[in-house]
Amino acid sequence: MSCKKETVPFGGTPEQEAALKKVIADLKGTKGDLMPIMQQAQEIYGYLPIEVQTMISDETGIPLEKIYGISTFYSQFALQPKGQYQVSVCLGTACYVKGSGAIFSKLEELLGITNGECTADGKFSLDSCRCVGACGLAPVMMINDEVYGRLTPDDIPGILAKYQ
Repeated sequence: MSCKKETVPFGGTPEQEAALKKVIADLKGTKGDLMPIMQQAQEIYGYLPIEVQTMISDETGIPLEKIYGISTFYSQFALQPKGQYQVSVCLGTACYVKGSGAIFSKLEELLGITNGECTADGKFSLDSCRCVGACGLAPVMMINDEVYGRLTPDDIPGILAKYQ
């Protein structure tokens, strides 16, 4: 599956669509229904592509531009698919001062993607974050729930090799 931003194919299944329609039917009309619907939709699909946002709009009658505005405002929502291995590099102050910018650059070089993108094989996605609460280990990166600290750019190829 290709995940590069410019080539993201939507691969929703009929089962996912049925699950989303059930969520909408269960929540529609209750006060504050849109956020829970969007959160459930992201759980079902893994992200909120325009096709899913359009389904929500069509089923609820809420304008697509409102749904899109919410999905781009809140960081909990992703408009692009995530990889099997989600790489996050802390660019918070402690990590940045200790060299996390160089770590991020090395990941971009090795993976061939940038912030918010996913490799063409769907294996890795790359995101920056502001703090993972491990400032004493700066600079820090996470792959899914695994934390890697006190990194140098030379450490990155070996770490990625564990996931290939």
